[in-house]
Amino acid sequence: MPTPYCVDDFEGKVDSLYRLVILGARRANQISKTESHGFGAARARKTTITSMEEVLAGKVGYFTSKEEEEDYLD
Repeated sequence: MPTPYCVDDFEGKVDSLYRLVILGARRANQISKTESHGFGAARARKTTITSMEEVLAGKVGYFTSKEEEEDYLD
């Protein structure tokens, strides 16, 4: 059974709950597109749980403005 997460667990990782939902959903979609699911997919680990764990671990990031994106690319 997956570990339940609390909003407080993500404090300092994202600036708002709305951004957390968008970030998690986009990452879950990326994961589901890259993995091939067969008949055993019902027992497989859910992509939403994997995406939330990646956000907690700091593996998933986001940009809030064009200037920050340009600074990151430099």
